[in-house]
Formats: sequence, C-alpha cells, structure tokens
Amino acid sequence: MATQVTATAQRGSVFVQIAIGLQTLTIFLQAVSAGLLLTSSYGEVLHSVGARVMYGASMLYLFAAVLAWKPGGGSPRPVWHATGFLVLASVQVVLGIAHVPSLHLPLGVLMFGLSVLALARR
Repeated sequence: MATQVTATAQRGSVFVQIAIGLQTLTIFLQAVSAGLLLTSSYGEVLHSVGARVMYGASMLYLFAAVLAWKPGGGSPRPVWHATGFLVLASVQVVLGIAHVPSLHLPLGVLMFGLSVLALARR
C-alpha cells in the first residue's frame, strides 16, 4: 500500500514539474512575442494566441497540483502556488486587454521570475 502511494505521489510530482516547465516556457515565449508585437505585423496575433496558451498552461499547473495533492497524498502548498499563478495570469490578461503596459510588462517579468523559481524548487 505504501509503495502504491509513493508511486502515485512521484507521478503527481513529475506532472507538476512538467506543468511548471510548460508554464515557464509559455511565459518566456510571451516575452518574445511582445518584442515581435513591436516590430512586426504578425506580432499581435502571436501575442494574443500565446496569452491563451499561457493561461491554459497556468490552468494545467493548477490541475496537476490538485492531482498531486489529493489522490497522491502530497502537500497542498503547490495548489496554493498554482492558484496564485492563475490569479496573476488573470490579472495579466485583463491588463493586456485594457492596454496598460506600465503594469502588464512588469507583471509579466514577475511571473516569469516566479515561474523559474517554482521550477528550480521542484
């Protein structure tokens, strides 16, 4: 029984790590597409699509954290971290739609740094 719980917890932990990695990558790609937004005609489309993908990656991170916590018997701490990222992603989307770059850009940098930190901690 203990072996099964340990294996489930390990799978959940790997899923969380993959989700954080994907989230970090999508946030980085958003920075790249923001640069393209300023220099090319297709940058706006890439940044808009990337925002949806980044938001989906944040939801995947929350889903993975819940799966690692509930059935896997892991710590609830990643659930709180993932929830925080989803809240930040929501604020980021609202600021982007409202065209408030003075807050949108620094929040994006903060989110990337926090995501890298979360990835390094796993």
